[in-house]
Amino acid sequence: MNWDDFINYELFELGTFKLLVGNLLIGIFVCSVTILVVSLLKRAILKPRFIIDKIDEKRRMTFYLITKYVIWMISFFILLEVIGVKITPLLLGSTALLVGLGLGLQNIFKDFISGLFLLFEGTIKIGDIIAVDGEKGKVVEINLRSSEILTQDDVTIIIPNSRFIVEKVINWSHDTNAVRFQVRVSLAYSSDVELVFKCLEEAMAENKEVLNKPKSFVRFSDFGESALNFDMIFWSNNTFRIDDVKSDLRRAVYGKLNESGLSIPFPQRDINIKGMEQMVNFKEDSVKN
Repeated sequence: MNWDDFINYELFELGTFKLLVGNLLIGIFVCSVTILVVSLLKRAILKPRFIIDKIDEKRRMTFYLITKYVIWMISFFILLEVIGVKITPLLLGSTALLVGLGLGLQNIFKDFISGLFLLFEGTIKIGDIIAVDGEKGKVVEINLRSSEILTQDDVTIIIPNSRFIVEKVINWSHDTNAVRFQVRVSLAYSSDVELVFKCLEEAMAENKEVLNKPKSFVRFSDFGESALNFDMIFWSNNTFRIDDVKSDLRRAVYGKLNESGLSIPFPQRDINIKGMEQMVNFKEDSVKN
């Protein structure tokens, strides 16, 4: 068998469609080239490169995902053509089938379109810290139908993309990684306010997760029922593990307050029991008698 006979060898036939060895080899070549192009594109976009390095990493990932899906879509149509499948008759002949599938798979198509909106709008990007439906976590993957969220308990939640479009979503790191947080500290009324400010400011300054810019500060927020209330206001990039940062701050503050002789008060209440005086008088009369 010579080369011409080999590439024109018919593997199978279905109606008017014939799959030849040559067409199959071209299809394999198209898939291989597509995989190579997507791989090189990923390396070029995601790794620091001259001008593109000026774009933040999250937006680069979004650009890569959009480009990858477009390339694969083009490659898919080219693949159909090279193996001998005519796209136009296929689409026209399957119109009724597509309508039926569309009615039965409405939610899947809705999630698919929502995924495209997420990628093109960039309102939610990989690496963002978000809260949706009471769950807070980091976006680790955005696919066309669903996205993966890693919670603070290291649990991966798969959420349909349509929920990001129709529900309220809090994006803690949409425009910047630095997010403002606060920790409240309550101290006894006898506390030295200036000394309290010093202790709280030192605790924030010594924590590596607290940013120097914007500068953290302490606010005397209110006169409480049984304590003076202070707020530690600070910015941090560690949004995903911010509860650990707050825990470290509270531990440092507690140590500094003890060293300075400052105390955290407990709630104090005056309780008056109606009829107690009559009961005491009745008891005293009973003892006398």
